[in-house]
Amino acid sequence: MDSRKHLSAFARPSPVPLVRLDEVAGTAPTLKPFAFLEAITKAERPLSVSELSALLDVPQPTAHRIVHMLEAEGLLERDVGSRRYGPAARLVALGLGIVTTAVRGAPRRAILEALSADVGETCNFGVMAGNRVKYLDRVEAAWPFRLRVEPGSLVPLHCTSMGKLFLSYLRAEQRWQLLAAAPLHRYTENTIDDPVQLEAELDQIRAAEVSTDNQEFLAGVVCVAVPVRARSAALAAALAVSAPVARLPLKRALEFVPRLRSAAEQISATFENLTHGPATAECKQRA
Repeated sequence: MDSRKHLSAFARPSPVPLVRLDEVAGTAPTLKPFAFLEAITKAERPLSVSELSALLDVPQPTAHRIVHMLEAEGLLERDVGSRRYGPAARLVALGLGIVTTAVRGAPRRAILEALSADVGETCNFGVMAGNRVKYLDRVEAAWPFRLRVEPGSLVPLHCTSMGKLFLSYLRAEQRWQLLAAAPLHRYTENTIDDPVQLEAELDQIRAAEVSTDNQEFLAGVVCVAVPVRARSAALAAALAVSAPVARLPLKRALEFVPRLRSAAEQISATFENLTHGPATAECKQRA
C-alpha cells in the first residue's frame, strides 16, 4: 500500500500570540530574560531586537542589552544572514533536559507503555535536536527480535518517520538550509536522497499529519509517526511505532494511526498539566 494515498487537507495553525512582559507573573529584572526566551520559543521563528522590544513592550536599549546577554551566555544565537535571533545550543539542551526529565515520570511513561502493549510493538517518543532526532523515551515490544535503541540516541532526520515529520513542519527555507548543510546519506535502497523528491514527500506528510519510514533508515524495519502538540497547537514532539517489516508490513502499521493519535493527545495533556499544576500556581503566588 502506498503510504502517500488518502491524505487529507491540512490547515496550518494560526500564529501563536506572544506573552507580553507586563503579563508575566513577576517582572523583576532577573525574570525579564525568561520573557525574551519565552517570546522567541513561542514565535516559532527567529525575532529581531526591535520585534522583541515591541512584543514585550520594553525600550529597545533594554531589549538590546538582554538579547546580547542571552547571546553571550549561549542561550540565543543570530540567525544566519539576518539580524534575528533564535534558540542556541544551550537553550535547546536545556529544553531537551526538561522534557526528558518530565517524560520519564508517570503519566507519560505509562501512556507509552500502554500504547506499546495495545499495538504489540515498540513505541518511541522523540524531539528534534539540531539536525537529528533525539529519542527521549522508548518502550520495547516483548518480542525475541527487536531493535535496541537507547533513550538519548540520535538518528537522522531525512530517512526516519519522526525526522521527516519534524522537517515537514519547518518553513521551506529552514528545511533547505538544514538539508543543504550535509549530504542526504543513503542508508538503504529506499532512502530518499533527492532533495526535490524529499520535499514532495514532506508536503504530503504535513498534509496528512502522518509520517512513515518504509525501510529507509534500517533495512527490514518500518515505522509510522504522528505529531505530539504543545498547548499552543505547535509541534512539540513525535510519537512512533516501529517493527520489523516481516512481522508488521507498512500497510498494517498504518492501521495503528488512530491509536497513535489518541496516545499523542494524552501526552499533549501532560504538557498542559506541567504549566497548570499546583507547583505552577504556588510559584505564581510567591512571585
